[in-house]
Amino acid sequence: MPLDIQSFDLNAIGPEFIENPHPVLHALRAKSPIHRNADGSVYLTRYHDVLKVYQSRDMLSDKTEEFGKKYGQCPLHTHHTTSLIFNDPPYHTVVRKLISGAFTPRKLAEFEPLIDGIVDRLLDRVDDLGELDLIDDFAKVLPTEIISFMLGIPEEYRARLRGYSLAILGALDPVVAPEKLAEGNAAVTEFSEILNDLINHRRANPDGAHQGEVLESLIFGQHEGRTLTQEELIQNCIFLLNAGHETTTSLVGNSVGLLLDNPDQHRLLLDQPDLIGSAVEEFLRVESPLQIGNRLAGEDIELPSGVIPKGTYIHTSIAAANRDPDVFADPDRMDITRKPNRQIAFITGIHVCLGATLARVEGKIALGKLVARFPKLTQTGPRVRVPLARFRGYASLPVKIR
Repeated sequence: MPLDIQSFDLNAIGPEFIENPHPVLHALRAKSPIHRNADGSVYLTRYHDVLKVYQSRDMLSDKTEEFGKKYGQCPLHTHHTTSLIFNDPPYHTVVRKLISGAFTPRKLAEFEPLIDGIVDRLLDRVDDLGELDLIDDFAKVLPTEIISFMLGIPEEYRARLRGYSLAILGALDPVVAPEKLAEGNAAVTEFSEILNDLINHRRANPDGAHQGEVLESLIFGQHEGRTLTQEELIQNCIFLLNAGHETTTSLVGNSVGLLLDNPDQHRLLLDQPDLIGSAVEEFLRVESPLQIGNRLAGEDIELPSGVIPKGTYIHTSIAAANRDPDVFADPDRMDITRKPNRQIAFITGIHVCLGATLARVEGKIALGKLVARFPKLTQTGPRVRVPLARFRGYASLPVKIR
């Protein structure tokens, strides 16, 4: 039965779309590339339209008004309107400048031995387990350890981070149940209290730790005389922790799922381990951890597919853009040798993901070592998707290594 694309509404999607959005995205891209939802917002599915939106300086990321309608005055509203990603210059410039010093190529190179050591320890644990949930026992632990080190989060709090992250990020979905909003607000509140105490302790003891360089940059740094308030510090630390570990968790889990589904590509990577770099780029393209982005049109914008008027709220489908047949040959087929691969999983423009290079390094080391050490990795039970439309990953992926 053909899809009724004209009646599709992003704000009324269900579990079927979340499980496999691509039939709908393919149809939208072909027949309704600037698709208008019932609330007047538009959903973009073509690569060059999405790219132009991200590269335009006339597109706004500030969501104060939009999130006010969605959340009302609550912790979620405070968080999402204070964090780096949903703000524009000059505030965006200040926060990004303070953070970016810890994400330079030189700094990230210094982290590679740390990442190597964490991956090796985790794989030793995997070896001991034999059967495991790849997400709980591997994929979410690695980035949590790394970003926690960068922000100086004590070990006793780290197990809670993905729960906080999913609750907070889940509230960004187009459709959010009241109980999920309550969970998101509770997560912001609890996480904020932990970070408030941590920031106060670091202020009082600036030389007392051997980790937390990013946190120190945010607390003590300034840009053109501007420092961050306590609230800004707290909310941007939440943002960094969420972004820093959720993307990599999903990258690792999605990648293993793709290799299990594509044994020819799995064998190719085993035979040619130096393909791990291009393999990671293809994993990011085929199963982008971030599926949907947003912008507000600050001016009229002319896209290849048509004109979007000033004031329009825009949903960008990264998932659809990364499978656009006008850019990627045979886009639904995974090809770890694909070149060029102009995927935009980490967005582009002034809001390009700060942690993109770190995520790639983590992915290459973790997946390269996992595949090499356990070449007979097999699935032992059903996979469970994270029930979100904006973010794509697994909540559970049971496997055995031999």
